[in-house]
Amino acid sequence: MWPRLVPSRVCKTPCRVVLTDGIGEDSSPKVVLTLDLKCNWQDKPRQILNAERRLIQLGGVALFDGDIAPNLDVLAGEVEIYGKLWTIHQGRKCRNPDGTVNYTGLELM
Repeated sequence: MWPRLVPSRVCKTPCRVVLTDGIGEDSSPKVVLTLDLKCNWQDKPRQILNAERRLIQLGGVALFDGDIAPNLDVLAGEVEIYGKLWTIHQGRKCRNPDGTVNYTGLELM
């Protein structure tokens, strides 16, 4: 058993995660999963350059205990925290040496 790096007792911020995959028939993102969860929210305002060399503003990181979407490989969509809607810039599943997911992190902009 590996230690939990983001235990559920530190996840106190309520949030709604809407995960999307592809584009629907009406050209809007196809919603595949909507979750009401509690996360560990860390404000992390910073600016980075994306692949197209454009400056983007990141707002923070939402951390979750375990794997929030075990059936999805790519985490894309939106997160609502404190009434503000954030776009997922990067989602990652941080794994233990045995391959299980220890925690999920979503960088938001």
